[in-house]
Amino acid sequence: MELVCPAGNVEKLEYAYNYGADTAYIGLKRFSLRIKADNFYDDEYKKVIALKKKFPEKRLFCALNIAFHNHDLEQFYKNIDYFHQYPIDAFIVQDLGLVRFLQKEFPKTHLHLSTQASCMNKEAVKMYRDLGFKRVVLGREVSLDEIRQIKDEVPDMELECFAHGAMCIAYSGRCLMSAYLTGRSAQSGFCSHTCRWDYDLGLDAKKVSVEKGEVLSPEKAKEIAGSGILSIEEHQRRGQFFPVFEGDNFTAILSSKDLCMIHHLNDMKAAGVDAIKIEGRMKSVYYVAMVTRAYRKALDALEGKISPAEAKPFMDSLNDVPHRECTTGFYYNRGDADKTTVGASDAPYLLAATIDKQYSEEEAEKILCAGEKLVSDRQTEIDAMHPDAKAAILRDYERNPEKVIRTVTRRDGWKIYTLSALNKIDSGTELELVSPDVLSQTLSGSEYEFLNPKTGEKRAWVNADHDCALYAPMQIQDGTLVRIKDSDYIPGKIRDTGR
Repeated sequence: MELVCPAGNVEKLEYAYNYGADTAYIGLKRFSLRIKADNFYDDEYKKVIALKKKFPEKRLFCALNIAFHNHDLEQFYKNIDYFHQYPIDAFIVQDLGLVRFLQKEFPKTHLHLSTQASCMNKEAVKMYRDLGFKRVVLGREVSLDEIRQIKDEVPDMELECFAHGAMCIAYSGRCLMSAYLTGRSAQSGFCSHTCRWDYDLGLDAKKVSVEKGEVLSPEKAKEIAGSGILSIEEHQRRGQFFPVFEGDNFTAILSSKDLCMIHHLNDMKAAGVDAIKIEGRMKSVYYVAMVTRAYRKALDALEGKISPAEAKPFMDSLNDVPHRECTTGFYYNRGDADKTTVGASDAPYLLAATIDKQYSEEEAEKILCAGEKLVSDRQTEIDAMHPDAKAAILRDYERNPEKVIRTVTRRDGWKIYTLSALNKIDSGTELELVSPDVLSQTLSGSEYEFLNPKTGEKRAWVNADHDCALYAPMQIQDGTLVRIKDSDYIPGKIRDTGR
């Protein structure tokens, strides 16, 4: 099965490819359902073309999955030359109004139906096939049995299904809550995730009498749930009550669990799924890389490329990624999808930095020599001073040791790597390195040093505003992520990290 992964910007696109995606999907400008993702603008197509050359076997899909108004269509027509600059292999669309235009403008580019179209039956799949679609991303509401029936009936249509990520309480994202409560339409890419907010459940005391502590019989509970007297009140909108109604085949309580099918990929393959998809264009680089890696290893084990024992630690590492409670969704039993949860995503680690590449031996030597020259020049300057001035400088150094120029010591076998810090890291902090093929590698505080690659000076700490590099004794793979433990994380407790 093909592994299709999210990429909200150029950096995430590279990590998706590097960590094992067969295909990545992106959004261009304002025509996808993740407006708050960085998306792709300006001359970034040049970087994407370069990445496609670096990863020639990888594919690129473009999401055009908003519901287009007339003015959206006009804007899209005006931007069509920009879309032509990208090496797009397929467009993911829900709006049939785009089909003929895309077929004319991009005759060699495949059309994929977005999950937003809620395609869930064999006759609908046949219709989309006849319209020229190459692939259908089925609605999240289909079961594995239904997928098998569709594949048997329409074997020439590629079927793609979500395997991991956030689930929407509405049919494939067709939610109006965000637009109603905040004026931000989910169908235009502005979903504010109102289903994740905190609500109180209440009932109209005028219409029903329930004693405090009373245990309701199943019949009484069902009567209340179906009566329309229940309501919810959002914590920041006191006094606004929204009715809750439960029928025979559905429930309308809000926040669904996340989807995770990593231990059931064999069942998806047996059902006829051609590609599995990970949700998350608004997620972090760390999330994209780690989830992609876990599913890559799981698929490699499924295909016999590695053993299940080799894959297991990488699959288990999903627990190290920000996540909520998980479910298998609608694939086995719709009751699994009805189970709700509370809280935001949480994880025991913070992404601290990325390592892009190793400096060459010549570059590393230049950095080390620059540091040595800096120390030598300063010492020469001090030695040339009047004895009183020299003594004053030395006294100042003794009182303020941070003013002393410090450089790293040359060490056999140590190498210098570019380090892009994302958060403040104090030297001496225990670091963990994760890469496409290394589960994790711990560096104690004595096993590395930070330095300024422009001057060769040692750094006591680094952050996003610093030019910095890592000096360490081992070979580190390009594209390695550096994480640190989150001291505020409490195992088993999801913290309230806000909306």
